[in-house]
Amino acid sequence: MSIADDNDNIFKALASRTRRQLLDFLKDRPQTTGMLCAAFPDLDRCTVMQHLKVLEEADLIIARREGRERWNHLNALPIKHIHDRWIGPYAAHAIGILDRLQADLG
Repeated sequence: MSIADDNDNIFKALASRTRRQLLDFLKDRPQTTGMLCAAFPDLDRCTVMQHLKVLEEADLIIARREGRERWNHLNALPIKHIHDRWIGPYAAHAIGILDRLQADLG
């Protein structure tokens, strides 16, 4: 799979508000699938599992089995790569434009 395909998977995964909320729940510590299901009482277990599958395919979470439990761990590296590739350079460009505008006005 190419880097462009990887980025597409990441953007697709992050496009869903529910998946972003799942990532937020995993930010501080790994959680079992049962814990995540309990955090989303409006969703059935199957729906939560489908969201987790999309996140796992985008490499945003790493799932580990311990006995009967499935522990979900956040993998923030793909988000950092998206930031480094897309957000950082565009933010730097915008700051440069604002800096020049301020200099022109001042």
